[in-house]
Amino acid sequence: MITYICKRTVVSTKPAQAGKCNPLSVFDRLMEKNHIRIVYYFPSTRNGEPGVVTKKLRESLSHVLTCFPIVTGRLQKKDDGHWMIKCNDAGVRMVEARTQGSVEEWLKNVNRDKELMLVTWEDMFHKPYFWATFYVQLTEFEEGGLAIGFSCSHLLADPTSATMFVKAWADTTLAGTMLAPPFFHPLPPPRLGNKNPNHNPYTDLINHYKSTIDDRSPAFTNNITNYVTATLAFSGPMVQACMLDTSRPSPFEAMAGLLWVCVSKVKGMKQGLISMSICLDMRKQLGLDKGFFGNCLVYNKVHHAESLLDKSELSEAARAVGESVTKMNNERIMDLIEWLEHHDYEFPPLMNGHDLICANLEDLDPYATLFEEGFVPIRVSYYVEPVFGIGQILVLQSPPSEGPLSRMVMVTLPADELSKLCDDDLILRFNPTILMG
Repeated sequence: MITYICKRTVVSTKPAQAGKCNPLSVFDRLMEKNHIRIVYYFPSTRNGEPGVVTKKLRESLSHVLTCFPIVTGRLQKKDDGHWMIKCNDAGVRMVEARTQGSVEEWLKNVNRDKELMLVTWEDMFHKPYFWATFYVQLTEFEEGGLAIGFSCSHLLADPTSATMFVKAWADTTLAGTMLAPPFFHPLPPPRLGNKNPNHNPYTDLINHYKSTIDDRSPAFTNNITNYVTATLAFSGPMVQACMLDTSRPSPFEAMAGLLWVCVSKVKGMKQGLISMSICLDMRKQLGLDKGFFGNCLVYNKVHHAESLLDKSELSEAARAVGESVTKMNNERIMDLIEWLEHHDYEFPPLMNGHDLICANLEDLDPYATLFEEGFVPIRVSYYVEPVFGIGQILVLQSPPSEGPLSRMVMVTLPADELSKLCDDDLILRFNPTILMG
């Protein structure tokens, strides 16, 4: 029962520099077929009168957009056929809406389809120059609460950049200034001649990207599977128990191993594990500032030892995840960047359309997003769309009140498989709370 009040274009308070254009990196171009959706839920604010909050947020959005010319720009093709952003200050699309009840009541009965109604998205038009790449939806709950939906083309920003933008918007609303400005600069340049004659590029990572780019399977481009999403909340003690069971020092490795084993079972695997790739943010490994705006997620296939699965399937799965994480260092990521720079492709791939994808989004801190003093998000949901193939797992931070080790895991699978996953004995051993699904 959502009433859409209006749709408008919000532009920055200061015009962008005339003629300014931003090229897109090799990591940006790989994500052309995907988009990101985020939903923030906030409790009732002091300014409870309808329209007051949305007006304030609309005005502060104009101010923050001044520092994000890429966000208000439009896509245009360069002479070499690659996309760039023309910073023409064409603006961000904003939708204002209202719905019945309170935000707390909504969260008791929310599901994937209802949640996606809170975050506007429009696929690329046949004339991309007139298409907005960023969208905001403000939904006020009549009995208290606010949902802020943010969506963008993955071609221009990854979840880290999207979260950074919303945080900058919140800081501008609350304090009138941005606490952490963005940085718009390219990825590290290719190394000028490798002086080590014994250097061998990390072919596992390169081969994974090559096979993904080369795969034109129609099964993944014409997918009509009904996917649903469940949000599982694991308490700190339960995450710690999983870490002990898997002998892994990282919550992500333990959670990824657990979900890999359980999803393999519901997919009907009697022996072995289904094909899985992990997805990690590489800003730190590449020496980039946290404020780097763009794409810095890298996918890597996880290889496990079949011979060890019989002894301890869960431990071997988590170990294999940890080994893949360790292999993703600066030198190997630079090998990948250099390979991508020298190997063009006619059609952009679907990076999440083949394996089960497990993304580590633990370093995101959406709960630091305060538009009003003392009003912390109740819950934040992330989606990397569209989901194709086997499915998707996003490992996220829980609200700070739940403790540093607690995690929220958003799992997207075909409907019949997700139902089996929520009843799986191994999952239930760690007693997750099902927040959605």
